Amino acid sequence: MPKAPLLTADQIDQRLAGVPDWRREGERIVKDFTFHDFAQALAFVNRIADPAEAMNHHPDVTIHWNEVTLTLWTHASGGLTEKDFDLAQAIEKIAGS
Repeated sequence: MPKAPLLTADQIDQRLAGVPDWRREGERIVKDFTFHDFAQALAFVNRIADPAEAMNHHPDVTIHWNEVTLTLWTHASGGLTEKDFDLAQAIEKIAGS
């Protein structure tokens, strides 16, 4: 499978504008989500599993009781690609529902 092309710094800045509260950390984008309790945090992670599987693109997930931190980057390409921002947008739709 060919590697997805890396985005330029300008492309990353443009795409970040479309995913509120995501931040760039080096060659990754990261967002923190806060929920009422652990059960809600875990339910959110489970809701994003299907779109991640469908896109064959999986976030790094950290859960601390009611907080979920998602980190996206395209491992095979070694940085940020369109796939990361497409998944971030899908996650935003789930988080807003």
